[in-house]
Amino acid sequence: MGDNLRQLMVRCILVGVVSLVSALTSPSFALDVPPLTGRVVDLAQVLPADMVASLSRDLEAHETKTSNQVAVLILPSLEGEPLEFFSHRVGTTWKLGQKGTENGVLLLVALRERKVRIEVGYGLEGTLTDLRSAHIIRQEIVPRFRSGDLPGGVAAGVQAILGTIEGTYKAEEVMASRTRSGQDPTAVEYVIIGIVVGTLAGIVLSHGLQRTRALLGSLLAFLVAQSATVGLGLLAAGVTAFLLWLILQANRGGGRGGGWGEGFIPGPGGGFGGSFGGGGGFSGGGGDFGGGGASGDW
Repeated sequence: MGDNLRQLMVRCILVGVVSLVSALTSPSFALDVPPLTGRVVDLAQVLPADMVASLSRDLEAHETKTSNQVAVLILPSLEGEPLEFFSHRVGTTWKLGQKGTENGVLLLVALRERKVRIEVGYGLEGTLTDLRSAHIIRQEIVPRFRSGDLPGGVAAGVQAILGTIEGTYKAEEVMASRTRSGQDPTAVEYVIIGIVVGTLAGIVLSHGLQRTRALLGSLLAFLVAQSATVGLGLLAAGVTAFLLWLILQANRGGGRGGGWGEGFIPGPGGGFGGSFGGGGGFSGGGGDFGGGGASGDW
């Protein structure tokens, strides 16, 4: 299996997990996606007003020139949400980028967790690659955040993102020593595949048998992931059991009773409240995201 094909497979699997867990556990979401009120949504109020205005102008000018939509979201806390899941949920809810070209980008910062992520739409994954996104986080954003310069880190990250897309940002990149074309999946890929297979099988094969759902799913996850090591097989089984338990609790909380796939209506979450909106003269263009990008912490 070539590296490109393997990366595509893992990406599709990750998106599937995000979509599955998001759809089945939304009653238990602690955090709502905030309304899209502008190109820079600073709910933590860490950016000076003049910087918000300056960044917004730069992002608007970039969109006018390229049609790409880049937005920034700064949160006080994720409130227990996994960073990658929530970032993907924000990107797809805000629909950043143009429909058909999928050229949106989200820079998300969570202060309490000290985490940052660049979420990249399908259409820009070839330019703003996972490697370049990780480089921007590691070299431009994190050092400034660690020194206490949050506004400087956000501004540097935005400029590096725009510069990368426009071809003006140059940086030395050290490629990982991973020229593994034609080799078997990595241990991490075995774990991911095991979790996906186990979770889906635990739902589908045990329809109506909620007590055996975690057992069946965990067993399958272990059988797949143990191809790497027994320890990773146990890890995959544990994660699968936990995901299936979350899904079961969400189903019970929603009053479903009849098993997966019956009468599911997402309930309201906590957090920001309100509905999705495009205030401030800015709204998403209908773009979509496929899990591309990178994450980091400081």
